[in-house]
Parts: sequence; structure tokens; C-alpha cells
Amino acid sequence: MAQPSPNEIYQFSIISALMDGVASHGIPISSLLTHGDHGLGTFRSMDGEMIILDSAVYQMKADGSIVPINTPDKVITPFGVITKFEPTQKVKASISGKLDLAVLLKGLFPSARNHFVSIRIDGTFRKIHARTAGGQEYPREGMVSVASRQSTYTFEAVKGTIFGFRCPEYVMGINVAGEHMHFISEDRLRGGHVLGFETEGEVEVGVAMASRFHMELPTEDEEFNDAELGLDSKGISAVEG
Repeated sequence: MAQPSPNEIYQFSIISALMDGVASHGIPISSLLTHGDHGLGTFRSMDGEMIILDSAVYQMKADGSIVPINTPDKVITPFGVITKFEPTQKVKASISGKLDLAVLLKGLFPSARNHFVSIRIDGTFRKIHARTAGGQEYPREGMVSVASRQSTYTFEAVKGTIFGFRCPEYVMGINVAGEHMHFISEDRLRGGHVLGFETEGEVEVGVAMASRFHMELPTEDEEFNDAELGLDSKGISAVEG
């Protein structure tokens, strides 16, 4: 199989499908890993948050536990985004939150407003506000309902890594417009979907712009075929932070 090209982005399914509760089926995570080594997503039935760093996959669950995925051929993702991450810009910066990050990205890539940007941040964080989804209680339960039972955490003075993507506005519903990022601590004991963060002094920031985006849609999936897939921008913004 051909190796993925650096910094191209591959995505399986779309966020609007999760909003409509399409999460019973998907592809093996081993298949997702053929497209890159850094990414994020979720698991069957929206059971927790996924982060992929250097090809290592972790499931961050609502009870606060972190499970390494050691048999990716046996674990299914209904939604995942991945890239072969090779940062084209590396800087050290102190970042006070998502708005500050957006200013930094604009300075690094002033002509990338309508492009995807992959982001990795390593260092010590003064505060990380994160959430993890607890999973569907029944098939086709939508993400807004699932998110009503999500667990939220605030981690303070924690060392770890944030990875995610800055997606352009026009892909809202396909992905999440703006920054969509997950965090895992260096000891691999804490993590989740990033709602907010602040660094403790300077951290290492690696970024890469992407102009190639590949998307694969589910096939032979009754849930996906039956889903309305209408754009719910307010709902996506509410659950994705």
C-alpha cells in the first residue's frame, strides 16, 4: 500500500452523521492508521474521545480512564481524521486560549484562512478544560443527547500534548469549523476533547497547512443512508466547544 503524503488530511464520515447518531458501524482503526500518524475522532457508539500521536492510539473515556488501543484491527471508529504530520513551522509560544492560538496561526500562515491546518502543542499547561463523551444509550441517539451526559474535567499544571485541526468555515457539518483539538497528558492518565486551555509559559507548537483533503463516506450502512444529515451549526458548536 502506498504511503500517505505528508500533511494531507484523510477523514472518515462527517460530523453531521454523528449529530444524527450514526455511530454503530465504521472502519477499523488499523485502516485509519494507513492514512497517517496523528489524528482524532471517536469510537463506536461515541464511547469516548480518540487521540492519535506518533501512530499510538488512545481512548479517553467518560469515567476518566485512558485505554491504549493495542489491537487497532479489532476496534471500530465511526468518525476519524488523520494526517501524516510533518510540521512546516515550529515555534515556542505562550498561549492564553483558543483565540490566542487563532492569532498565532494567522501570523504563521497569513494566506491559509480557507485551508486546513494541523496543530501539535507540547509542554506544560496552566489549565486544560476538557470533556469526554459517555457514549450512546441506544442506537441512533444523536450527539446533542449524548453530550448532555458528557463528563467535564479541569486539569491544572499538567504536562502533555494537544493535537488537532483548524478547519475552514465552509466545512462546518463535514467537520468542525475552527479549532477541533484533543489533549492527553504525558503520563497518559488524563485527557479529552479540548474546550479551553492556557499554557504555563512557552510551549512547543508545530503546525502544517494542508491543501489536500480526502474524505471517505460509509457504505452499506443503513444508519448513514437513513440519516437526514442537515446542518446544525448551533448544535455542533455547542457540543464541540
